[in-house]
Formats: sequence, C-alpha cells, structure tokens
Amino acid sequence: MKTIIAILYAHLVKRRNKKWIDSPIKWQTNTFKKLIKNGVKTEFGKNHDFENIHSYEQYKERVPVRDYEELRPYIDKVVNGEKDILWPGKPLYFAKTSGTTSGAKYIPITKESIKTHIRSARDALLNYFLKTKNFKPLNGKHMFLQGSPELDKKQGIYHGRLSGISAHYVPKLFLRNRKPSWTTNCIEDWEEKVEAVIQETVGEKMTIIAGIPSWVQMYFEKIVLKEGKTICQVFPDLSLYVYGGVSYEPYRQIFDKLFGKSIDTLATFPASEGFFGYQDQFNKDQTDLLLLLNNDIFYEFIKAEDFLSGKYDRVSIKDVELDVNYLLIISTSAGLWSYNIGDTIKFTSIDPYRIIVSGRIKHFLSAFGEHVISKEVEKAMEAATKLHNVAIREFTVAPNINTIDMLPHHEWYIEFENFPEDMSAFTKSLDNEMINQNIYYKDLIDGKILKSLEVISVERGGFNSYMKSVGRLGGQNKVPRLSNDRKIADKLKTINA
Repeated sequence: MKTIIAILYAHLVKRRNKKWIDSPIKWQTNTFKKLIKNGVKTEFGKNHDFENIHSYEQYKERVPVRDYEELRPYIDKVVNGEKDILWPGKPLYFAKTSGTTSGAKYIPITKESIKTHIRSARDALLNYFLKTKNFKPLNGKHMFLQGSPELDKKQGIYHGRLSGISAHYVPKLFLRNRKPSWTTNCIEDWEEKVEAVIQETVGEKMTIIAGIPSWVQMYFEKIVLKEGKTICQVFPDLSLYVYGGVSYEPYRQIFDKLFGKSIDTLATFPASEGFFGYQDQFNKDQTDLLLLLNNDIFYEFIKAEDFLSGKYDRVSIKDVELDVNYLLIISTSAGLWSYNIGDTIKFTSIDPYRIIVSGRIKHFLSAFGEHVISKEVEKAMEAATKLHNVAIREFTVAPNINTIDMLPHHEWYIEFENFPEDMSAFTKSLDNEMINQNIYYKDLIDGKILKSLEVISVERGGFNSYMKSVGRLGGQNKVPRLSNDRKIADKLKTINA
C-alpha cells in the first residue's frame, strides 16, 4: 500500500514541478512579486521603500547585498522577540549555525519557509523513486545521521540545528521507518551518539541512509570494525545513500570499499537559509542539481571573480551563463533579502536550470592571486586518486608563505586510507591537474612565483581530532577544503607532531 501511494504521489509531484521547470523566468518573476508584497509590511521593507519597488532594477537600487553580519541588526531584533521586522509576524524557528566571525548565527525559518524545506526533501526522494523505478527502500528503515531534535525556546521562538528542526516534520507514513530513536537522536556527544545509532540500526532492515559523508563514514567504519563485514553485508537491503553539503567524489572510493557493492547515491543542496536543489538525473557520473525555483526563493548571482575584486554587479536567473563561477544571493520567505549565503555555484544547464556547487566564497585560496576554488581542488584530488589507486579520508589546502630557502606554495593536508606507491608521482598529478584547471595558478607556477604544491600526510583520525578540538565534531559540520590562512594547517601540524 505504501508503495502504491508513493507512486501515485510521485506522479502528481512530477506534474506540479513541470509547471515551474517549463516556465522558470515566469516563476521567478512571480516569486519576486510575492516576496516584495509581503516585505512591504515589514520594518525592512519600509526602510528600503518596498512600496515603490515594481521591477528588479528598482530592487537592486534599494536593496544592497548583505551577509549575516550586515543583516544582523535586523536579525537581532527578531531574536529579541520583535515582530514584522524581516517578514510579517515572527518566525517559527531559528536555525542555529556556526559563524566564522560572529559566533553562533540565527537564521529565521518561518511557517512559509519550513514548508519548502520539507517539500524539497520529499520531492528529491520521490523523483529518485520515479526515475529509477526503485521503490524497495520505502518498505525498510531509514536513517538520517543528524543533529539533536531538542530545541531551546527564547522569546517564544524555538532554536536548534536545521536537521533537528526537520526531525519534527517526518511524515506520519514514515515515522515507524525512522531510525535512530528520538532518545538517541537527542544525545549531544557525537561519539556516544554514533555508538547508540549502531546499536539501534545493526540487525534492522536499513534501506536508506543519509548524512554528511565524513560523519556517515565514521558510522560505517565502526560497524565494519565491529561486525567484520561490509556495510552491504550488514545491511543487505540498503540501496540508497543521500548526502548534501559537500562533494561526494573525494569520499567515493572509500565508500565503495565500505559498501562492498554498488549503491545508488542522491545529491542534495540543503542549507539553513533554504533548500536550493537536488539531483534529478541518475545517469552515470551525472550529479548536477536541479535548481529549485518553486521554493519562495528569488535568486541573484554575482560572478565570484567580480565579488572578490569588490564588484557587486548582480543578475537574475534569465541572464546567467554556463560554466561561470557565481556567488549565490537569495531573497526568501524567511525574510532574508539579497542575502549572501557564501556558496558558489556553476550552471551546467539552462534548460532546465541545473547547477553544481563549486565551493564557498570564504573557502577559496588566493594568497597569491590564484583564486583557487573548492571544486578545483576536489577535481584534482579525484583525478589523482583514480590515477594512483588511492583512497583518502579527508583533506584541506592552505598556503605556506613563511618560507626562507624556497618559494611559497600550497600545502595539501591529506588523511590517506591507503598511501600511493609513489608519493612524488601522486603529488605531481595533483599539481598538473591544478595547472590544467586554473590559469592563475599556472601563471604563478610558470613565473616561479609559486613552487609546486606539497603533500603533508595527516595521521589516521587527525581530522576528527581537529574537529573535536574546535568543538565541531559531528552534526552538520564540515572541514573547509580551502583556507587563506594557516589556522587549520597549524592545528593539524600540532596534532601530527
């Protein structure tokens, strides 16, 4: 019965989504008008003359691009319980995230925006079932390695991690399928939580597992160590792994080994600020994401190269180009207006609009003017590991500028699962791939401004030790791929010593 309901509903959702997929510009225009109409009623709207905004050009003139710190005076008012500040009324929740400069960040989630988060997660799964004809996972257990669903309350508004908030919205049809239990999900200590999750899932008919790769990897490895079997031997009915937040490619080899057989994967692009996309095609090596235009989100885009040089010229979706690295700017029904979420994307298709996530604007490496982005280092790592039959657990890249007897260079801190037979050849492959991808890096190497990159091996468990030392072990926390400073690198060196 559950399968029949899912099939019928999946076809209904497909027909609904076809409307905005076929008319993307019209849908974004309508979203823009809807947001402005609601924004007129707010303090932000009054301060920015929303009443006299009738076009996107007028909006750009009145509303500058802001990041969290720049929008914070408004957000602080909402946190303190004031209403009609960024969106009519008060939000239902604040998604609490870790900020790099401002400590904890509180991202509002309203009754309008929470629906889009839940709908997008649902649609991603339904689309997968429909496209692959694989409905078997519906009748098994589903596990999402997530943050605690226990929420704090202040000024009548609940605060918590987005994944914890989402746990309150599991459809009734699937409540009996959900793992782990509510009690286990509420465990704050990450290592204790993983042990409890293992106790509750081993022996169950697990069919879907979801979570950020680095933390699911920890869960899988503990199971393999305890059971002496591959994950697919422990969970023979497992057929889908759902991930988001980071690229899966650096983890693919080690996950293939842990699984022990081929498993379908589903890429998603959720964030506290909105659910932006999911993988809608399941051809080999095709993991770009359908940009969701039906989520009460109006999208704007700034060329990342321009943004880094201080130019904030932005365009709407009708003027984007393929294969250009854009900073993603959003206005939403949660009251975020021309908000810089810090993520960069590239369009792989404009009919329909599909994207890849290329990195974070703060997680770029340009200590010498090279403008290296996350996607480039991940692609280089993917190429080198395949060529040399190497699997890695985690990595990050930092500049080394404090050199006396050598040229400055990039340092790649890598935690290997298995080491390359020839480290020099592996390092050369990484460097060649970076030269092929990034013209600025090539020019700096050719001009002898930089020397070739250096690989530094991190001891087993080193990245987890680092994350634990900075209070970010587990949950939705991720190791930055790139840094312009040496905070992570120096900490890893200390751990390695």
